[in-house]
This record gives sequence, C-alpha cells and structure tokens, in this order.
Amino acid sequence: MNRASRTTRSSSPAPAATDTPAGSFLPNFCESHTLFLVVLIAQLLAFILTLARGASPEGFWVSLAFTSLFVQWVALGTVLVLCLSRRRLAALPPLRAALATALIVISITGVFALTALWISGTLPFPSMRPSGTQLEFLGRTLGISAIVTAIALRYLYVQHQWKSNVEAEARSRIQALQARIRPHFLFNSMNTIAALTRTRPEAAETAVEDLADLFRATLSDRDSLTVGEELDLARRYVRIEALRLGDRLRVDWQVDESLPMDYPMPGLVLQPLVENAIYHGIEPLTDGGEITIVLSGDADNIRIEVSNPLAPPRNRKRAGNRVAQENIRQRLDLAFRGEARMETIEEADRYRVTLVLPRRRD
Repeated sequence: MNRASRTTRSSSPAPAATDTPAGSFLPNFCESHTLFLVVLIAQLLAFILTLARGASPEGFWVSLAFTSLFVQWVALGTVLVLCLSRRRLAALPPLRAALATALIVISITGVFALTALWISGTLPFPSMRPSGTQLEFLGRTLGISAIVTAIALRYLYVQHQWKSNVEAEARSRIQALQARIRPHFLFNSMNTIAALTRTRPEAAETAVEDLADLFRATLSDRDSLTVGEELDLARRYVRIEALRLGDRLRVDWQVDESLPMDYPMPGLVLQPLVENAIYHGIEPLTDGGEITIVLSGDADNIRIEVSNPLAPPRNRKRAGNRVAQENIRQRLDLAFRGEARMETIEEADRYRVTLVLPRRRD
C-alpha cells in the first residue's frame, strides 16, 4: 500500500479558566497558577532584600527566614483581597484599576509592617528588630512595596496590550482567510437550480435556500460556528451537489450522537473538506463513489475525518485541494496555537483528511 502522510500542528487558544472579564489587564488572583507565581516572586524578592541588607554569613539564613515570612504574608494577604475584589477591579478603567490595586497592596503592606514592628518589639532577639527607627522601617517598606507594585502593574498592562494586539491580528487574519473561501460549485449550482425551476420547483427552492445559507456563512464576520452548524452547512452542500451528481454521489455520515453539537469550532472547516472530496474524488469517476464523513470525540478532542475514493492518475484533477487545505491549516493554526492536528493520508484507493481539535477548557 502506497502511503504518504503529512501532519500539521497548530495552536490555540485554549483560554484560561477565569471569571475575570477578558478586558481586564489584571490576572485572576483566584487561580492556583497565579497564586504559585506570586509566592515564587515574593520569595525571590525576599532573597534579594536579604542579600541587599548585607547580613553576616551566620545570620543570613535567620534574616532570610524572617524576611520571607513577612514578604509571604504580604503577598498572600494581597492575593486574597485581590481575589475577592476581582470583579469590581475588572469593571474599572485600566488607570483606576491600577490605582486601586496599588492602594490595596500598599495598605496591606502597611498593616503587616506595623504588625511586624509590634511583634519584633516583643521578641528577645534585638538582632531581629528592624534597623533604624520604626518610622524609617515603615517608610522603607512602603517605598519598596510601591516600587515593586508599580513595576508589576506596568508589566501586566504591557503584557495585556501585547496579547490583545496579537489576538486582534489573529482575528483579522482568520476573517481574511475565511473571506477567501468561495465554493467552486457556484456556477454548477446555479445551472442546476435553473434546470430544476421548471421541472422540480420545490427542489429548486430548497437548493436556493441551501446555497444562500452557505454563502451567508461564508460572508459572515463570525470567527467560529458550533459543531451542529458546521454539520448542517456540510449537509446542505451535499444536498446541492446531489442534485447535480445524482446517484454518482453517495455519502456515509458517521456522527457520534454524544458529540456536543453546541461546541464552538472554527467556521467553514468541514464544508471545504467535503467540497474537495467531491471535486477530486467523485467527479473524475464515471460511476462516482462514496464519501465517508466521520465526526467523533472524547473528553479531550473532537475528531473530523473526510475520506474519498482516489481517481486513476490519468483522470485526477490538478492539485487544487492543497489551496483549501492550506487555508484550513492556517485558520486552525491561528485558532488553536499548536494544539490542533491536520493529517492527510493517501492510500492505494482512498484519500483521507483528519482534523483533531482540542476541546477548550472553560
């Protein structure tokens, strides 16, 4: 069996699980991932502060322990308050959200600094007490807190703007690629409809409705459709082509009943694959053939498979299917950012295209 395969990986976006509105530049501080990063950064800050203090080698680890305890309490307290306040902060404009966040962090730092001063006064270890006066310690602590907070907020805002620009560019590219999809069957369909108008007016009316729905989806600004909508468009396309090809076109639909029909996926992915299968697999054959369309899925992925018979080499049409497949590959690449797969396999008498789309985690 002669076999050639090509696999394309693309990426996506699997959006992070978050209750925070997408417009906010602040992360969701209720997530364990964010909490871990805050704790890690806080520990690095404690290490830097201990090194900057210039403690003696024998007192370094003791100083690091007390500094870490103080910084971690400030960090955890800040995360708790920001987690509880995330919805209100997300509803504010960026500048006001940044000022409110800074006020929260500095206030919590001040509370823990005063608590640390009180506790250190009760300890029987004079070396563990802050250097300088209590006012100097409070001023240094609040100053460091303000600087670190300003740097962190600036970083989060710039990162959010960069991600927004990347996503906007990706959406524009997806729409541009989708706008290039123009079904090759337009003129054939119009001729078929014209022929049916006198002999079978009801079939002609249904074909016009199907064709209108297909072009409405083609010209739509929507980035995605549901699995059910994709399946419906593919069925409409097959109905139109069946009017033209008759018994030469046979389709075996294998759709997993447990597949969620409301699950979102990039629009106009299945129909171009079916179009290619008919154009390159059915039309060149005098007796036609059977196309197999399989939609299945599991907890992690949705699988789409379209296979068609291979015409003899002398009857094969030019390799125009690669244009549509490249279009689909690019749109999957923009939509899933490396987590989707597109595989094409040519066997002795069949050609198969398989898409594996990861399910997004909400």
